[in-house]
Amino acid sequence: MKKYILTAVLVTGLYAAAAQSKNFLDVPYIEVNGYADTLVTPNEIVIKILIAESDLKNKVQLEEQEKKLVSALRGLGIKPESQLTASGMQSDYRYYVLKQKDVLKSKEYLLRVDNAVIATKVFMELEKLGMANAEVVRVRHTDIEAIRNACRVAAVKNAYTRAVSLTAPLKSGVGIPLHITDYSQDGDATALNSIRIRGFSSMAKSEEALPALDFEKINLSISIQVKFALK
Repeated sequence: MKKYILTAVLVTGLYAAAAQSKNFLDVPYIEVNGYADTLVTPNEIVIKILIAESDLKNKVQLEEQEKKLVSALRGLGIKPESQLTASGMQSDYRYYVLKQKDVLKSKEYLLRVDNAVIATKVFMELEKLGMANAEVVRVRHTDIEAIRNACRVAAVKNAYTRAVSLTAPLKSGVGIPLHITDYSQDGDATALNSIRIRGFSSMAKSEEALPALDFEKINLSISIQVKFALK
């Protein structure tokens, strides 16, 4: 008896699923694509800085270089306590002609700044300190997901507007959405491939003209497909 009851339940479930699929296909609907895009100015620029002891006789100790780096950053209005992080100490073993061994210490930092102007000033200070081993490793916006969701809303509205335009000549109305598909891809959108020096520009009359890093804006593009019921 239990075997027959189970079979009946399965058959009933299959019929119900088929009926739902059939009902969905029987509903008159319109399928449209909605789009939205925007350009986002990065608000987080991460600079990797590597400082190391020189292998010359008059080498500058790593600790002294660290103090100079922190002092220079404070002079730019940067807060090292919250914007500068250091990785672990590294050792570089080098051998001299007399078979003497010296341990040359190096240390890597990651510095976060929020705009290209400050980033430019950081590189200029590093150059003055003789710390040329620095590069931009990440450029992004900290609220990128909220901006992406706002674009999704705009894309759905765009799809609805298209549906209304397409059905207006047919004297038909647009009903509730039956199905929504988001074809856009999530991810950590960055503008790292768009870093360049844009030359010299005067920031203000009281400031010295300086070269500025120019980061292209992050391009976000959202594609949504929506099926609307027809009234």
